[in-house]
Amino acid sequence: MTLTAVYEQVSKSEGDGYVAYVEELPGAISEGDTLEEARENLRDAVELLLEANRELAGQRISGKKSLAKRSRFPSLRFSGCMGQGSAPLGRMFISPFE
Repeated sequence: MTLTAVYEQVSKSEGDGYVAYVEELPGAISEGDTLEEARENLRDAVELLLEANRELAGQRISGKKSLAKRSRFPSLRFSGCMGQGSAPLGRMFISPFE
């Protein structure tokens, strides 16, 4: 599974720094003063989001049947780009399973 991490530079007039999010994971959003800090914060946000979703999926909803199966995606990677307009400035690959 490949996910897209997007990094957007914030102008100085709007506070400076970077906003980071994963397009395919609603709620996986973070920020940082530097690009590296935004990357690290996004990794943390993704790990916390996935952990919270796993916990929620494991809880039984009263009166409803559900089937949960733990799966491992050994090639889960984030391919990220950061740029102004559509010009990619970099790529990032991380795996929370390593």
